[in-house]
Amino acid sequence: MLAERFGLFYNEGYGLSETAAFLHANPLSRGKRQCLGMPTQGVDSRIVDPLTQQELPQGEVGELVTHGAQLMTGYWNNEEANRAAFFEMDGKRFFRTGDLAHVDEEGYFFMRDRLKRMINASGFKVWPAEVESAMYEHPAIHEACVIGVDDEQRGETVKALVVLKPEQRGKVSEQDIIDWGRQRMAVYKAPRIVEFMDSLPKSGTGKILWRELQQAQRVAAPKA
Repeated sequence: MLAERFGLFYNEGYGLSETAAFLHANPLSRGKRQCLGMPTQGVDSRIVDPLTQQELPQGEVGELVTHGAQLMTGYWNNEEANRAAFFEMDGKRFFRTGDLAHVDEEGYFFMRDRLKRMINASGFKVWPAEVESAMYEHPAIHEACVIGVDDEQRGETVKALVVLKPEQRGKVSEQDIIDWGRQRMAVYKAPRIVEFMDSLPKSGTGKILWRELQQAQRVAAPKA
C-alpha cells in the first residue's frame, strides 16, 4: 500500500537493545525484502553453530553473532549473563544475539528464527518459523504456532497449534493437517501432533505469544 500510494518502499535494518545503534542495513539502492541487510561499517557479523561457536559455511542456518563498537560492554552486575552472551573468536569479542539466521552469496543476512525456539527432534534441528511458513500454505489454516513438546523417544517432537478459517471448521481434521504436512516437509520437520484452537494469544503488537503457549503445554504435559 505504501509503495502503491506514495512510491515509497521499506528498507529494513537490524539492531538490538544491547546496541547503541543499528548493526545491519540494506543498501538504499539495492535492498532485499525480508532481509536484515549487510553489516554496517566496523561491524563483523558471522553465523556460527550454536553449540560449538564454530563458524558455518555460507547458506547454513546458525546463530548470528556480532562484534562492533556500538555493542554494550556487558550486563550490569551480571557476570553469569556476560559469560553466556560473549565469547572470543579470531581475537575479537563477539556477542551472541540468540537469533538464527543465514547469509547469502552476496553477504546479505536473513533471519530464520529465535534460538530459544529451536526444536531438537531426534538430533535434527527444527526451526518453528520455517514450519509455520509452510503451514500457512494450507488453504484451511488461518493461524499457526509451532512448538516443541517432550517425547520419550525423540527428545522433543513438533506440535502445531492451529486456528482454522471459520468456513473450514468441522470440515478438516487434525489428521488431515498432519498428513498434508508430511507430504510437503521433511519427516522430522512435519508436525506429529496438531491441536485446533479457537484463537492464539497475542501481544499488543499482534505477535503470537509462543512462549506462553510453550509454557502452557509443559505445565499440562504431566497431567496428560
